Amino acid sequence: MTEPLHWTLADGRDEFFFALPGHSASPVPDRRPLPPRVEKSSQVRFDRQTGQWVIIAALRQDRTYKPPPDQCPLCPGPSGDRSEIPAPAYDVVVFENRFPSLSGADAHTPFALPDEDGGGFIAAPGHGRCEVICFSSDHDASFAQLSPSHARLVVDAWQHRTADMLSRNGIEQVFCFENRGEDIGVTLTHPHGQIYGYPFLTPRTATVLRQADAHHRRTGGNMFADILATEVADGSRVIARNDWFTAFVPFAARWPVEVHVYPNRLVPNLIGLTDAERDAFAEIYLDVLGRFDRLYPTPLPYISALHQYTGVGAQREGYFHVELMSIRRSATKLKFLAGSESAMDAYISDVTPEAVAQRLREVAP
Repeated sequence: MTEPLHWTLADGRDEFFFALPGHSASPVPDRRPLPPRVEKSSQVRFDRQTGQWVIIAALRQDRTYKPPPDQCPLCPGPSGDRSEIPAPAYDVVVFENRFPSLSGADAHTPFALPDEDGGGFIAAPGHGRCEVICFSSDHDASFAQLSPSHARLVVDAWQHRTADMLSRNGIEQVFCFENRGEDIGVTLTHPHGQIYGYPFLTPRTATVLRQADAHHRRTGGNMFADILATEVADGSRVIARNDWFTAFVPFAARWPVEVHVYPNRLVPNLIGLTDAERDAFAEIYLDVLGRFDRLYPTPLPYISALHQYTGVGAQREGYFHVELMSIRRSATKLKFLAGSESAMDAYISDVTPEAVAQRLREVAP
């Protein structure tokens, strides 16, 4: 992969331009009068009831909220006076979030969370890193509409930023994700995602890894690999498969539409994928998102979550995979996470995973 072009925004934030073959990035100076950055302006606080860290980021109250298309901060800004991307055009761009939940992580400054067994209120600076990834300069595009080579460039950008974040002190987990659609809560409609570097294992990741560790101690196998093998052998929930990846609706799906995408071999994160696997990942990812857009008369709102692990220590059983989910339970109805889901974390599904898988197979390209 060709190294991206590194640029610096007016307030000192990093920006990276990733270009398709034959293209080159041509950024201009960022001339905006931005206020100085305030590193580690958020906190992480320990919740004794759950044993989980909670991020308190009041700075995000001031983030950009549903701007008109002609004021979109993610569209190209050839004049350098209004956009987060001061350039006449671009293919894929990643930059540090101006309103980060976590910040300040670098390769030189040590960081460790305080002892969770201490007394009183336990808190620490909001150490970590938050980046925005713009999938295309086309304001009205979507990830599903990208060409295979362009989607592969996004995969390369995810891989590059994962490797960079994991090299920084105090980052325990790197999470790439996309929220698509106003029903999900999106405030910027330009096609983009985010990349978080957390100073702790997120609660869901910690729970899943405990299950994976118990499975390994009980069976000697890897839980994720065994789930994949079981789903492939059953076949009723598999919706797409190639030589390197498999997409299926999980047996105990929690969301009205939920699809998991697994590599066919154990890889802890994007860094371990070969060139052929990155091509295949882009291919099957586009396939699944295309099915999402054809499932109902209007495109499906979704969350795409890339689960990555370091592969060592507490994360040794981790297996890279993607979980895609939507709250839309029919063409006109949404699934709201109300009492049972929000208060008790006990999910109730209105549809069977097998029926959803069948419908997704029917809307194949």
